[in-house]
Amino acid sequence: MSLHLSNVILHQLRKNDNDELVVNFRAQALDNDTSTENLVAELHRVFNAKSGKGFGSFQSDSDFQQWLQELRQGNRNFYDFSQLSAQRLRDELSKYPFADEGILVMADYQSLATEYLFIGLLPMNQSLKVTEGLDISATDYLDINKMDIAARIDISSFETDKDSNRYLTYIKGRVGRKVADFFLDFLQAAVGLDTKQQNQVLMQAVEDFCTDSKLEKSEAISYKKQVYDYCNDQIKAGEEIEIKELSGELSPSEDGTSFIEFTEKHGYELEESFPGDRSTVRKLTKYVGAGGGLNISFDSLLMGERVFYDPETDTLTIKGTPPNLRDQLTRGNK
Repeated sequence: MSLHLSNVILHQLRKNDNDELVVNFRAQALDNDTSTENLVAELHRVFNAKSGKGFGSFQSDSDFQQWLQELRQGNRNFYDFSQLSAQRLRDELSKYPFADEGILVMADYQSLATEYLFIGLLPMNQSLKVTEGLDISATDYLDINKMDIAARIDISSFETDKDSNRYLTYIKGRVGRKVADFFLDFLQAAVGLDTKQQNQVLMQAVEDFCTDSKLEKSEAISYKKQVYDYCNDQIKAGEEIEIKELSGELSPSEDGTSFIEFTEKHGYELEESFPGDRSTVRKLTKYVGAGGGLNISFDSLLMGERVFYDPETDTLTIKGTPPNLRDQLTRGNK
């Protein structure tokens, strides 16, 4: 990939003998060489691939934002900036019971035409290796694929569009850990673009467009399949859903109204573009549900054909079960 590294540094957060979280500061920034470029390139790749990310922007009184602006203006060097950030992160982490140890990585780099600042606390694990003398020894390594405490600031967007609500991206983390809460507190940022909500609004707009256009069942299914194919392709490619682009691939209604005109006219308040949410998008072509020991998924075109739902009795009737399921059911009843 095309990546230009400007600055990168590591600091360590660890527990001392009193079980207090402290920072071991590195004496200076790392050299920009093949190893550090490979590290940052891998961090960039893994961060992009992570699901469950949130978006936000700095609060007006954010100290972190002030430090970042001083860095960009040349009034603070990268090392001082990293020290202030590491200490602030330690202070925020110490408020929580999980208070993770790990290696804090801060990197200022450019990928393609966009400049980023990456901040992540990476878990450090041990692995075994065989020496030249065929002895076994332990070696420490950064478990990059397991990182769930990380954020990335789109510097280019931050400096050109201060009103944006999405130049800051963070990993929401594992359920129950409130990772997003303390990381937003650390950065003094507020939640911005809600991608899940945007995807849900898009799905509702597609449903309403089909109803408003009085499409036959087969036409509505085909229309939703088109939307799904576009969204799924964008997700696979790591690209965002572009409403104007999506609308251009869809047929207008009988009166000539395009999909984007429909959304604007009826006030759906969709962003021009936003990341796709796989679990939400797949509901365009499937009925999906789980709970109470059941996990059910079937193509939407089967509703009313092989699958029937009675809301009065809350009963789902399936005619013609899959062979492997039928075999299990038959053997289970013996």
